[in-house]
Amino acid sequence: MYEEFRILIHTIMTETLHKRPTESELEILEILWQTGSATVRQVNELLEQKGKNVGYTTTLKMMQIMTEKRLLSRTMDGRTHVYTALIQAGTARNALIDRMVEAAFGGSAMKLVLQALGNHKATPDELREIRELIDKLEREQS
Repeated sequence: MYEEFRILIHTIMTETLHKRPTESELEILEILWQTGSATVRQVNELLEQKGKNVGYTTTLKMMQIMTEKRLLSRTMDGRTHVYTALIQAGTARNALIDRMVEAAFGGSAMKLVLQALGNHKATPDELREIRELIDKLEREQS
């Protein structure tokens, strides 16, 4: 029984890790990561506040698709459906970065970092964190 449960959890986590949310799905996920859970109406209102002119039915359909993709869970609160993100912010961001590195930088993380540092001025604290990360990665490779 334990082994079956372990395999089920592994399968679900593997499927979730390979989900690559679209840009629109990421906007909905960002809202749910901030709010914890929300109804379609609440998500739609927050999207509109961000300047996204999206109709209620479009938001509903997107969230239904995201539920089918196991990016969201849906529970009932009376007659209202309440949605919660199933994928963590870090997991989604990692998938997005992986996709971007492959598509825009030919799989080169170095090209991504150089482009990012060339386009945006890093603060002294950010540069310190980057140096610490490089030092850590070098120690791990030794």
